Amino acid sequence: MELRHYKFQRITIDPEKCLGKPCIRGLRIPVSSILSYLSAGMTIEEILSEFPELEREDIYEALGFAAEAMEERFIPLEEAVKK
Repeated sequence: MELRHYKFQRITIDPEKCLGKPCIRGLRIPVSSILSYLSAGMTIEEILSEFPELEREDIYEALGFAAEAMEERFIPLEEAVKK
């Protein structure tokens, strides 16, 4: 059963694909992979060339989805040690 994110229509989640990780448009391309490629220095054009089934808007939605996910999380930092 494939579900679409209520805010990001290009993001789908299907327990039968990629272990239920959020993916792009039902493809077996996880959002996390797109983010990894970008963080490794690949350009959007390089990603689109490597994966011709992707569209530029897919990459932008992956970034938006990641930003939204980070807004929902609080990462506690250890208090700075006083000298």
